[in-house]
Amino acid sequence: LERDYLMANGFEVTVIGDGREGLRKALEEEFALIVLDVMLPGADGFEICTEIRAHKNTPVLMVSARRDDVDKVKGLGLGADDYMVKPFSPSELVARVRAHISRYERLTNKAEGSTLSVRGLTIDIPARRVYVQGEEAVLKNKEFELLLFFAENPNIVFSKETLFDRIWGMDSLGDTATVTVHVNRIRDKIEHADKYIETVWGSGYRFRG
Repeated sequence: LERDYLMANGFEVTVIGDGREGLRKALEEEFALIVLDVMLPGADGFEICTEIRAHKNTPVLMVSARRDDVDKVKGLGLGADDYMVKPFSPSELVARVRAHISRYERLTNKAEGSTLSVRGLTIDIPARRVYVQGEEAVLKNKEFELLLFFAENPNIVFSKETLFDRIWGMDSLGDTATVTVHVNRIRDKIEHADKYIETVWGSGYRFRG
């Protein structure tokens, strides 16, 4: 059903039911986005996501029938761009797929040589790499996109709802707690000698420019 709905909305879809074969395809071929089920024979979605992220920045949308928040946090922590719990409507899946592809394409189309530097933090946009005092901090896809958005919009307070809409590209789809998870992971990776992202209690977050 999901494949048919995606194809009806103009997407070319490849379906693979085995985890190991899916991983091989994901690494050898180029896809605009990967929809990854947590429960697969051969290798589970968490293993596959880890391997994909070690080699590629292709957007990954994880899906699962498991509703445990621990699984969601684990998937996002391994580098998944989004996590959907079954059952979900095909139209929501299409909306999320379209939003993630669009966001990724906008970022990868930024001009070469473009960097942002703030108090020892350097963001190399074309290479999608982040450095703190010259040392690389390895960020996952959505962590990088969220940090870049903050750095491009310093000293402005953004609510979690606004950040979710801007980075995940959807309004009222998904869980804004995802924002908190990603902010905390960014802080763990970049805030050693300086603080960049401030929590404005009752309002959201602000990047110190």
